[in-house]
Amino acid sequence: MPESVPSAPPIPSPRHPAHALDRAFLSMQRRRPGVRWDAGGIAYLSGPPPSLADFRAYVGFRLAQLPLHTSRMEGSTRHLRWRPDADFPLDRHVHEVVAGDPAEWDSALHTALNAPFEPGTYWGVWLLHGHRPDQYAVCYRFHHACQDGSAAAMTFRAMLGEGEASARPVPGKGRRARLPRRVGMAVGLAAKFASGAFVAHGPRPALPFVPTGERRLWRGRVPAADLRRIGAAHGGSAHDVHLAALAGALVAWSVRSGVPLPRVTALVPVDARRSEEEQTWGNRCFALPLELPVRSGPEGGSAPREGDPPLWRLERVMARTRKLRGETWRQAIQDMVRFMPDRPTEWYLRRVISPRVTDVMATSMPLADKGSLGDTRVTGTALLPLLVPGHLFGVGLSFFDTWAEVSFVADPGLPLGETLPELWERAVAELGGTPAHG
Repeated sequence: MPESVPSAPPIPSPRHPAHALDRAFLSMQRRRPGVRWDAGGIAYLSGPPPSLADFRAYVGFRLAQLPLHTSRMEGSTRHLRWRPDADFPLDRHVHEVVAGDPAEWDSALHTALNAPFEPGTYWGVWLLHGHRPDQYAVCYRFHHACQDGSAAAMTFRAMLGEGEASARPVPGKGRRARLPRRVGMAVGLAAKFASGAFVAHGPRPALPFVPTGERRLWRGRVPAADLRRIGAAHGGSAHDVHLAALAGALVAWSVRSGVPLPRVTALVPVDARRSEEEQTWGNRCFALPLELPVRSGPEGGSAPREGDPPLWRLERVMARTRKLRGETWRQAIQDMVRFMPDRPTEWYLRRVISPRVTDVMATSMPLADKGSLGDTRVTGTALLPLLVPGHLFGVGLSFFDTWAEVSFVADPGLPLGETLPELWERAVAELGGTPAHG
């Protein structure tokens, strides 16, 4: 553990302007103050936990690599700036939750997932321990006006990782001669996405519970090599396999729970950072709705059937994501995020996250090859995706070490929510040609 906290971590000399997406999230928070707009992640570690004082010293030391974490927002919604906070209060950002024994672990985790941020803060870290002498966890949560998943992955690597770069794809630098074509593509895609967000395509799943406003976390994992192998064998990606397995898990969950799924549309974030923006504070992700193949038949007109061929679902997902893997669409999305004015950005974001348009948040993120805190090692991770009011759940896929780890975040009232990770693992096995058990 470091012996002391640096007295003055380096801070950016200019004020850092907020992005249109940051302002959109902040505006939505002000419009709906009762809704929680935070996301995050959890690292599970093997070894004796540090004391709270040592942990705060450690976080303070690492903040030297994350200077904008010690800044505050200033200005009106339309003219927001991040300004270095000369009186940054570390103790209001770093907390501790102690479980007296293994039986209290769920309660401690519930506290970390649902604790409100301190007034005036935009992120928080919770040290969870006490359930076992050689295991603990670190929960990091942030307001979505401050970060997206890619920026949060940078925070993970700065706090616990060992410097590995993100594996995210970035478009090449655009040439001036291609600008007219890029403008046309960006405008065309903006119109396409706006029309898709405006029109509600048929009935949506009805929430089968009364929301409590709280969150629960359920986890599963498979070898990351399995997802990559299955995707490569069929000309797709590991993320395609994840989405196809998610569709399969939803079909099985619908059959078991008795909750009808007329259609399910996932909200999929796409990183739109430019090549020179390796990782930045704030939001640079665009969100796209993608309909999941949960209904059978050539027109998708019959009810979900648990016995539908798994590869049919993968083919349907790949047909819908193929353009996203191309440089042309990625460049156009990057241009939209960079140049779209505030009002259209906020309108689109409000529409696309509405349960009238999408039903689940589905994100994935490469984190690191390994991680540590002092002499203790990170053994597992879980993403905490944004849980939008009216959505069934949020699902995150994190790539860490040799594992692809899936996490489902949902309201405690979701029936059979605890079965979703196992159903996802079974769906991955079926996609790989391995008979499912259980």
